[in-house]
Amino acid sequence: MKLPPFLLDHWIAKYEFADPPIAYNLAASTGPKYSLHELLQLGGGSLDDVALTYAPPEGQDSLRAAIADFHGVDPDWVVVTTGGSEALAILYCLASEPGAGIVLPDPGFPAFDAVASAWGLKTKHYALKRENGFAQSADAVLAAAGPECVLALVNSPHNPTGAVMPRHEIQRLASELKRKGARLIVDEVYRPLYLGKPEASAAGIDNVIVVSDMSKALSLPGLRTGWLIIADSELRKRAVDARSYFTISGSPLLEALTRHALINREAIFAKLRDVAVRNLALLTDFMARTSDRLDWVPPAGGTVCFPWFRDGRDARTFCETAAARGVLIAPGDCFAAPSHMRFGFGAQAQGYDRALAVLAELLGGR
Repeated sequence: MKLPPFLLDHWIAKYEFADPPIAYNLAASTGPKYSLHELLQLGGGSLDDVALTYAPPEGQDSLRAAIADFHGVDPDWVVVTTGGSEALAILYCLASEPGAGIVLPDPGFPAFDAVASAWGLKTKHYALKRENGFAQSADAVLAAAGPECVLALVNSPHNPTGAVMPRHEIQRLASELKRKGARLIVDEVYRPLYLGKPEASAAGIDNVIVVSDMSKALSLPGLRTGWLIIADSELRKRAVDARSYFTISGSPLLEALTRHALINREAIFAKLRDVAVRNLALLTDFMARTSDRLDWVPPAGGTVCFPWFRDGRDARTFCETAAARGVLIAPGDCFAAPSHMRFGFGAQAQGYDRALAVLAELLGGR
């Protein structure tokens, strides 16, 4: 197995963990940062009684109940994982067999492809086209789902474009895939940050497996906690076995913090929405002022969007220049789309206007 270089993580780590770190991080795809003290202040919390031993491989019952309440499903359906990354690795592992394939979005989060290929799955893609507003359509997914397809993945709200697939479209897609003998994975790490019409979770739709975690809309990537929601009891048992082999269990300490955060999730979501909506308004004005050089599709959800240079130039040089001036954005070649850039607008709680002023100056604008 040979994994390709993870260009996006290399880019972010070069600057985010530098000494001193980057001044304005617009490459981040998460929400605003929390300290442990700030998290525990939400509703009042204590870790004094947490036993530092193993947790059950499927996750502690109290955490699974909190996750189930968030998605409106039976707690028995929940399998806790080490981040969304382990959740996907488990699903890919269980689907891996000679000739099996998966259908993935293009552009998409780079790990979707790399890890699927590492597990031996044949990857095919459906395009999110900017001329169509990066719309995710059931028909496009189904057109790419040949006889080898055992899995298809939809990421909604989508990283890096911010596109949203409506729940009724997900239902239709899941039903058609079932006829083909394939399951649908719905990655909901950005739910419920919708910037237009809100959508209910896809959990509970027949033939859908939901993947989510604490890193994006819940703004707590350091908890390294994710989950699967699987209605099929036999597949769920296999997923728990895989988790037992991969990581044995989660940390009781992190599971306790995750449960506390989920119980107090409305406060976390309110803070995220405040930061994201305020920054997106600034970004919308910036895009209008630079519209002779940049174009975009305003995001429908999540904390990222995917502008591009109108003249088609490779964006990496501009991103490098911006980073040297203290503003980090992610070059599109990290997503195999070189003329694009990924802008985040959820993590930088202060100074977003100053960061955009630097970018406008570099573009030769106001």
